Amino acid sequence: MLYWLTLLSDGGDFFNLFRYITFRAGGAFLTALTFGFIFGKPLIAVLRRRQGKGQPIRDDGPEGHFVKAGTPTMGGLLIVGALLTSTLLWARLDNPFVWLVLFVTMSFALIGFVDDYAKVSKQNTKGTSSKVRLLCGFLIAAIAGFWAAQYHPEALQYKLALPVFKDTLINMGYVFVPFAVIVIVGAANAVNLTDGLDGLAIMPVMIAAGTLGVIAYAVGRVDFTEYLDVHYVPGTGEILIFTAGIFGGGLGFLWYNAPPAAVFMGDTGSLALGGALGAIAVATKHELVLAIVGGLFVVEALSVIIQVLYFKRTGKRVFLMAPIHHHYEKKGWAEPQIVIRFWIISLILAMVGLATLKVR
Repeated sequence: MLYWLTLLSDGGDFFNLFRYITFRAGGAFLTALTFGFIFGKPLIAVLRRRQGKGQPIRDDGPEGHFVKAGTPTMGGLLIVGALLTSTLLWARLDNPFVWLVLFVTMSFALIGFVDDYAKVSKQNTKGTSSKVRLLCGFLIAAIAGFWAAQYHPEALQYKLALPVFKDTLINMGYVFVPFAVIVIVGAANAVNLTDGLDGLAIMPVMIAAGTLGVIAYAVGRVDFTEYLDVHYVPGTGEILIFTAGIFGGGLGFLWYNAPPAAVFMGDTGSLALGGALGAIAVATKHELVLAIVGGLFVVEALSVIIQVLYFKRTGKRVFLMAPIHHHYEKKGWAEPQIVIRFWIISLILAMVGLATLKVR
């Protein structure tokens, strides 16, 4: 919205700063961070008053989690609110990719909110039907995949770009849309599975979002794409402002989610943020790079899949408990130890993901 202040500029004054994506990204970060600090305590107070017993704790979970009973959930509202406010304020609202990522984020946030509400009101961990959640997620992601393809350059439409090998494009045709569905819904649910310890999910999300934001900025500049050997997708640079909002809102939330957490992200936040990462990857033609940058989320999701399939076939378990962060809890690792080590892994993977930009 503030971009329109450039209409008041003569090219050499303060208003000219709003032309620059980097300046507006900084503004989005500070806006989202401030939003989190201002509304964090009031929101937690409202959630605590409305939810009473807070988020229900799994009976079969690690024993150390029982002390968390009574902690309110739906803290993702703080992140989503900060992200929405900062993006609408600082991004160009005539950019289709901005509305694409906002559409996916808010839609998955709504799915998560309904699920969180069902869990809290019924005081059980099941929430709404998983089939209904998946069906809604598939529909939203399909719309997003088709939407993104319409704004990709003709040479990239419905094609899969490979990291490092710029000259190799796989023509997927309309199969690209189901592929985009897998990327977006998979990312949303992988982040959701990762959100099981205080502070565990939000920092890797911030790291992945920051990495994808840099990629989006580079992909949106023709001079950068020529130097970095990546495909040019006009307009994606504005996504950097969106990711700056995730980073600022995430820090604001982490202030209250750091151990011991005063509030949980809930499905409201985890599904929204995971969906956002998937949507950014689809928009920037970096779907496979997301698997690297978000490798921690991939491992968490795979640990659940492996555990379920192996148990159904043999009646035995591969891990002491899935997702894998609970496995390490069962092995005696302290919660902060798991969280910090997983953060380090996320940072390493982000560096690997960024390395795909420069292949000369």
